Amino acid sequence: MKKETAINLFEEKQVRSVWDAEQEKWYISIVDVIEILTGTDRPRKYWSDLKAKLKKEGSELSEKIGQLKMTAEDGKLRITDVADTEQLFRLIQSIPSPQAALRLF
Repeated sequence: MKKETAINLFEEKQVRSVWDAEQEKWYISIVDVIEILTGTDRPRKYWSDLKAKLKKEGSELSEKIGQLKMTAEDGKLRITDVADTEQLFRLIQSIPSPQAALRLF
């Protein structure tokens, strides 16, 4: 599997992503997106709480989330929850923030 990595900027914040050539999909760091859409200074905690809520509600989305090693702020590779674009849009719909919907468009 050949992968291409990228760090994109959105509202001056980084969004880590990986291109999977075999599956022809981008995988995007969930905590990076959550930080941007919610403005929280604790995106990992927010994601952990949201993931637990989704699992409690029986959402299949939380079961389909993948994990990849991505470069962290300290420069080390760390396991990070990722979603493809379809999963990410569904996830964004689960974020109870009016700003989340506004920032999509």
